[in-house]
Amino acid sequence: MDLLVSLQRWINDAVRAYLIEFGQSGDWTVLLSMTLAGIMFGAIHALTPGHSKTILVSYLAGSRHGAFRALAVSTLLAATHVLMAVFIALFASQLMERTLTQAGRAPDLEMLSRSLLLVIGFWLLFRAFRKRPQHSEREGLGVAVTAGLVPCPLTLFVMVLALSRGIPEAGLMFAASMLAGIAFTLGTVAVLTVVARKLLVSLITRGGSAIGTISRILDGLAGGFIMLFAALDLYKA
Repeated sequence: MDLLVSLQRWINDAVRAYLIEFGQSGDWTVLLSMTLAGIMFGAIHALTPGHSKTILVSYLAGSRHGAFRALAVSTLLAATHVLMAVFIALFASQLMERTLTQAGRAPDLEMLSRSLLLVIGFWLLFRAFRKRPQHSEREGLGVAVTAGLVPCPLTLFVMVLALSRGIPEAGLMFAASMLAGIAFTLGTVAVLTVVARKLLVSLITRGGSAIGTISRILDGLAGGFIMLFAALDLYKA
């Protein structure tokens, strides 16, 4: 964890230096370097606490989605997470917390996201008790958008800094590169979760358990964990 915190600090300092240099020189090679670095920054940044990884894993562990669908869910989560930061910086800065310790956060959106996830988790838990729970393809997209409502603090920081220096194009290009990096990390987590779930189901069914029973158990566990993590986030807020 200390390593991740150090990396996060290094990323913040590096991005600030890139923006200052581009703002002073207008050299687009600097912006290109920042964009390429942003992909790496996004991938590393997504490893730090947050980014709804636990929500993503909990949902996919209980779903019947394959790897391709899991990638779609994780990519939409990453896109919503980054684009919400861009939207706030450009059009809704009043939603952003400006205190020193909470800078880069949007408490109202965090509250909305986690409250909606509580409802989704309860629905999954309730559905687990039905004889034949149905898994809609749109359900995963709803989970992704809801979880992604919490804006990416690093993207929000960069966008605000870029706007303050009159170089919004730098902020937007960095946001795009961050999206690619975060999507890569979340996509890896999503695919590994699907592979682990399939291996677990295969092992259990070899022991004679019915696939329907296993599905309901996983569905219930997914709902329970989503409710737990959402409630913990609300409590911390």
